[in-house]
Amino acid sequence: MIAKVLSAYHVGIEASTVEVEVDLTPGPFHYVTVGLPDAAVKESQNRILAAMKNSGFEPPIKKVIVNLAPADVRKEGSAFDLPIALAMLSAQGIIKKGGLKDVHAIGELALDGRVKPVRGILSVALSVKRTKGAVLLVPADNAAEAAVVEGVPAIPIENLAQAVGFLNGEISVPHALTPPPKSRAVSEDDLDFSEVRGQHHVRRAVEVAAAGGHNILMVGPPGSGKSMIAARLPTILPSWTLEEAIETSRIHSVAGLLTRDAPMLSARPFRAPHHTVSDAGLVGGGHNPVSPGEVSLAHYGVLFLDELPEFRRSALEVLRQPLESGHVVIARANSTVSFPARFMLVGAMNPCPCGYSTDPARECKCSAVEIRRYKRKISGPLLDRMDIQVEVPAVKFHELKSDGAESESSADVRKRVEAAMERQSARFARSRIYRNAEMGNRQIKSFCKIGPESEQLLKLAMERLGLSARAWSRTLKVSRTIADLAGSYEIKTEHVAEAIQYRAVDRQL
Repeated sequence: MIAKVLSAYHVGIEASTVEVEVDLTPGPFHYVTVGLPDAAVKESQNRILAAMKNSGFEPPIKKVIVNLAPADVRKEGSAFDLPIALAMLSAQGIIKKGGLKDVHAIGELALDGRVKPVRGILSVALSVKRTKGAVLLVPADNAAEAAVVEGVPAIPIENLAQAVGFLNGEISVPHALTPPPKSRAVSEDDLDFSEVRGQHHVRRAVEVAAAGGHNILMVGPPGSGKSMIAARLPTILPSWTLEEAIETSRIHSVAGLLTRDAPMLSARPFRAPHHTVSDAGLVGGGHNPVSPGEVSLAHYGVLFLDELPEFRRSALEVLRQPLESGHVVIARANSTVSFPARFMLVGAMNPCPCGYSTDPARECKCSAVEIRRYKRKISGPLLDRMDIQVEVPAVKFHELKSDGAESESSADVRKRVEAAMERQSARFARSRIYRNAEMGNRQIKSFCKIGPESEQLLKLAMERLGLSARAWSRTLKVSRTIADLAGSYEIKTEHVAEAIQYRAVDRQL
């Protein structure tokens, strides 16, 4: 007898339907799985048979053929345990005829029959939503995550016996009901920009970066507050939309980072990998190409790279493609996976190996050759992609001693940032662009027009600072953001002058 139930597999963050078919044929016991299963799927035989026995069901003593269709796509992981077990029980007649109609199931089985959580449930729920009348059986620990998607009846399953009782109509299991949390821009940590002492020009640069989604590089001695300012940057980013929150949460779901208590991200992500991170850890891939990297986990948020020159040169260079395109493409011999990666890059570095070449109070012990070698660790193409580059000097004593009453709070700064973002949303309403930093040549030509005086100033800056064509276009984008913060439709000379100021580090590096 043949029985069938639906499940799902992932390609990147997208989930596609899998038909799980089980055929029981009289004869000596023999169990085989076909449909390009990986080792974890092949090992499911022992988990499934033990779970059936320990749940009070007699395992079949027949020839068992399990087919996972489509057969030309590799199936990975342990999420097919539950659907295979249900199809097998249906083929035995333990689950009533028609009990698996319009049922999607996913979950890993423990040996005692418990259903354990798996990754990527949010994407599976979005996939099931496209099927009218479908019911989704999920592990109880994943139910809140599945319930984030409205219109999908997510049934929390604790164990195999409960799943059989529900499908036979013997017991009632209420749908999981978890409304999506309210989106916020501020992280859970109690951080605020009012805690930053001094560094007024750096605070201004960070505000401009947040308003336009611009990448920013901070250069200064140790202890000047670079990491402190970067950690507070998410608190001034605009509140994200529900669509942005769901898309980012899908990436974290595939990575297995969501929990039962937090089934969806409530704040923009802030990722700060250590400088020893590998290329695969940064952009994704490795031996398992479906694993998203830090650039994707920072989608619609901030990727902070502290001690930038200490990162591997190869790791920094792979950032160039996602910075331009907003997504990562991981190509392998038998598959190509794409992950979204629309993030804001924030880098921090010292001006020299010891860190004190620009500090008037400390003596630098580095030679000119060492300083030059240290700065050359950051390639020109990557530096070009840092729209804003700002020096962060050491904080003076009287600034540290102040109570910070003159410092604006994150809420005050965020109001200006959100007002600037509203202007950008209206400007790009008919395109797929959301921020000034994402503008292409056509948009720059339309929205970044400058007068003769500003054009002459920009020409002089390019000649004296040796700016590239990419740096020229990014300076115009930053000028557009500064004008948006000022509420000006026109880009004025003072806006261009401020944007040029943020390229001063180019010449030093």
